[in-house]
Parts: sequence; C-alpha cells; structure tokens
Amino acid sequence: MASHPSCAVRRRAPPPEVTYDVIVLGLGAYGSAALYQLAKRGARVLGIDRFAPPHEMGSTHGETRITRLANGENALFTGFVRRSHEIWREIEAETGESLLTQCGGLVISGASKASVHVEGFFENTIANARANGVAHELLSASDIRARFPQFAVRDGERGYFEPEMGFVRPEACVRAQLGLARGLGGEVRTGERVTAIRSRADGVEIVTDRGTYRAGKAVMTLGAWLPELCPQFAPLLKVYRQVLTWFAVDGDEAAFRPGHLPIFIWELPDSHDGIYGFPVLSPGGGLKVATEQFIDDVAPDAAIREVSADEIDAMRRLVAPHLPGVGALCLKAVTCLYTATPDRQFVIDRLPGAERVIVASACSGHGFKHSPAIGEILAGMALDDTDGPAPFRLGRLG
Repeated sequence: MASHPSCAVRRRAPPPEVTYDVIVLGLGAYGSAALYQLAKRGARVLGIDRFAPPHEMGSTHGETRITRLANGENALFTGFVRRSHEIWREIEAETGESLLTQCGGLVISGASKASVHVEGFFENTIANARANGVAHELLSASDIRARFPQFAVRDGERGYFEPEMGFVRPEACVRAQLGLARGLGGEVRTGERVTAIRSRADGVEIVTDRGTYRAGKAVMTLGAWLPELCPQFAPLLKVYRQVLTWFAVDGDEAAFRPGHLPIFIWELPDSHDGIYGFPVLSPGGGLKVATEQFIDDVAPDAAIREVSADEIDAMRRLVAPHLPGVGALCLKAVTCLYTATPDRQFVIDRLPGAERVIVASACSGHGFKHSPAIGEILAGMALDDTDGPAPFRLGRLG
C-alpha cells in the first residue's frame, strides 16, 4: 500500500472522560449504519455529527435514492446491495418505517447516446446482472413505448429493466438507524464539530469544540468534510455540487406513481447530461429528476445551496422532450454534495499511520444503496480487526 501521512498525532496524558469501544464521526449514510451495527453487537459506541442528521448539508437527503442490484460501476456491488436490502427489511420490521420500495427500474441507452453515466454503463449492467443471477429483461424501443409510454424514447434506444430495482428513503433510513442505535445504548451527539483525532498506544482521542473523548477505535465517515480534518485526503477526494428538482405532472398523476413508473437512468441521445428520476410519491409532490456533474468541484462549506433559475431552466429543457407528461412547473429544487475518488469507487480502509482509525468515505454518487452492508463491514473492522474489501483500500489511489 502506498504511504499516506496520517492525521496529526500528538501524545498526551489520558483525559478523565468515559472510554468507548468505538466512536463514529459523521452520521450520514455510512456513519448511521456503522453506529447501528456497532450498537447491535453490544459495543459501547458514541456517534458525533457537526449537524443534526438527517440534514440537508451533505449527501444523505433528497427524499429518495436509487437502489439496483446490477451495477454498471462495479460487479462487486451486487452482494453489498443484496445484503443492504436484507438489513433494510429487518429495520422495517423492527421500526414499522417504510424504507425500501422495489418498484422496478429502467436503464435507457442507445448507440447514439451523447451522455455517458459511466463508461460502458449499460453493457456493464447487463453483464453484471448475468454474472450475479439478477432477474432482468432487455427491451427494444417499441417494448419501452408499449410498457412505459411515459418515456419518449427514440428508435434505436433500448432498455434494461430490473424488477428488484427501486428506491430507498435516505432521511428515514438515517433516522431509523440512529434511533435503533440509541435504543441499544449508543450515544449520539449532534451540533458538535470534530477538530482533531489523536492516536494513542491504547486507542484514540477525539477532540471536538465541546470536549475530548476516548475510544479503542474510531470510524471516520465524514464525507465531504473528511479533507478538512485530514488534509492528506484533499488530493484524493473531490466534492461536487448536484442539483435535484421536482416537476409537476400534467394530467393524470397516476401514470407516474410507483407501480406504473419505474425509477429510471437515461443516457440521453441529444445531451451530454443524462438524467435519472423517480415516481411521484405523494399527491401533488412532483416527479423528482436530476442529473450529475463531476466537473466543477467545491469546498463543502462554500457550496451554493440555492438553485438558480438558470439551473432549473436547464433541467426543464432536459425533461420536456423526454418525459412529455411532466410539466414545466418546478415545485422544489435542492442541492446535495457528492464526494468522489478519481476512479468513482469507495474508500474503506484503515488510516495509514493510525491503524485504530478506520476511514469510509467517497460514496461517489452511488453509495447510499450499499450503506447498510458497509456499516456491517465497518463494525467488523472495528470490533474484529477484519480487513476491509481489497478493491476499496487507499493504496490503489497512489
């Protein structure tokens, strides 16, 4: 593994505070899942977040996130998603919350596509579905028109339909896992900013703007704010501001509700921006549709949170010719932050030079669907000293 300098390490006498088995820093997608899994295993755990999760400052919000078994990004992800679905169903049974809706999903692409979600995304999705035994159908343009007339596909476009695709509710997932962690004895401190991590021979110290805490291990799931605490990550992780929009439906909304409209990912034939979207979840709630950009990076605290009229107009121009039943009225628009590595894969590893500190970050725009399974992995790394998945270690980034 390539060497990376660790976060600043200073030796000092033990403080009088309570010692935890594990402290989790950042309680979004990965952090809330890790805290719950650690508490479930009986560990004495503390979770710390500078905001009050679920919140709208990072990446874990926006009402829905896509979940799909066959991933065009990496064939390894199918196992993560299957396990995550199992965990979400277990949490639903325990809490009564609705977290996972499998309404089916459609990926649309074609030889004339101008946008590229991920290089080879459509073909990779099919190959990974076949390799992992994921149920799916391949649809022609005429098949799509007959089954899903909401999409104005062109001749030559084709579809991959996966019945187990769907969406999860990120705010509800975070809230449920934090609630379960508290119920199992875990502590949660919000509105508290971490300022330093100090390695000790017998564990770690976490310094915040409110105090100092000790633990045997720490799990850093800070997302966009990881480079702020550990500057050595700045060359490895970039933060990209994304825009999410909800447009009103013209006419009969029923055709755009779950069961009639699948979630979709569309590599468009006439735009460098692809789109993805979700069914309408509540009467008058609008259809959520968005695109992705990995060109202009931002500092998380400097990101513009408001969505401009020009940005809404740009999304409207993408929606109108492809989803003719969706109107021009934008009901809501928000931003979120994607934290990405150069290869758009995750980071799950121990911090070089500070082996008691575990780092999990860079969801890279497609991480929420995997987060419960990754939470289990992080709990095992902290409590059993197991290794994280080899493809997601820091050494690959140089």
